[in-house]
Amino acid sequence: MKFLWFLPTNGDSRYIVGGGHGLPAGVAGGDRPPTRSYLGQIARAAEDMGFEGALTPTGSWCEDAWLSTAFLVASTERLKFLVAFRPGFVSPTLAAQMAATYQWQSEGRLLLNVVTGGETHEQRAYGDFLDKDARYERTAEFLHIVRELWRGETVSHEGRHLRVEGAKLARLPDPVPPLYFGGSSAAAGPVAARHTDVYLTWGEPPDAVAEKIQWIMGLAADEGRALRFGIRLHVITRDTAEEAWAQAARLLDGIDPATIEKVQAGLRRSESEGQRRMLELHGGARDGLEISPNLWAGVGLVRGGAGTALVGSHEQVADKIAEYHAIGIDEFVLSGYPHLEEAYWFGEGVLPLLERRGLWRHPARPADRPALVPFTS
Repeated sequence: MKFLWFLPTNGDSRYIVGGGHGLPAGVAGGDRPPTRSYLGQIARAAEDMGFEGALTPTGSWCEDAWLSTAFLVASTERLKFLVAFRPGFVSPTLAAQMAATYQWQSEGRLLLNVVTGGETHEQRAYGDFLDKDARYERTAEFLHIVRELWRGETVSHEGRHLRVEGAKLARLPDPVPPLYFGGSSAAAGPVAARHTDVYLTWGEPPDAVAEKIQWIMGLAADEGRALRFGIRLHVITRDTAEEAWAQAARLLDGIDPATIEKVQAGLRRSESEGQRRMLELHGGARDGLEISPNLWAGVGLVRGGAGTALVGSHEQVADKIAEYHAIGIDEFVLSGYPHLEEAYWFGEGVLPLLERRGLWRHPARPADRPALVPFTS
């Protein structure tokens, strides 16, 4: 298994920070600004704990992912950066060139998260006036062109949405960055199956995730391809289950009911199928938030996009991760509030347990060095 952490470029806090998919900037903010210094602390903590990389989001509610992560390359040694970007905002030739430059300067530490964009109002703020289905069509054309360029081809393409003529890269990316992609709608599935490497889902209960994996696996098989699968979750892990659930309750107590009402009203207008599925998990209510054993939907009350958290003792969280792994999930993109402290809670509490089970190993540890010992206070 691989584990990735999260860089909160919209700010961090000891409480849940609002924003995210479908929400404008300023819905709720953190009291730890996303400075280069603070993001660097999180990145170095993630690297030390054994995370493979870190996701950086995209949208009007956060700082730019390309620039934010480029600043952090020099202050880290191994950590990879999963840069989220929207293909409609930049030409495919320029994006392919940017990725090649990033790989050269970072010595191969770029991963790319392709975000088609689920909200028309936000897309229009950036000058994109296509509807949702057309955006997925454009994403497919975009990724086709980028893949051809990365293979060293000279590309001329005239499609419904994109046109390039005689495009060619002077430098090829080495290695070619893996493409991560998420989407729960009928329009998203074929794009994932045909063009991407890792399909990401938000944290739904295991049965629902298994259904989604089977759906994408079938589409990929029709294309003669096989994808890897990842899941995006928050995490609250402590020495005991009581401590973890007390922390979840503290986060919930820090949410103003008026904020929940405002955020939920905005999210109900979302065009995203994935967001609709997230909303169905809690219905905007503050009770009944443990929607599956050790899976808590409280984050989604004030945050768009990924809205569920694994909550429990280190053993319980490790068990839940193993359960997702058994149905086909190999990559876990995690986060927690605040992101600096929670990286250590998970890294010192859960990862050693997974290593003892033979499910994970610190990517920078020599083969002859003993495994980590789980920390308890």
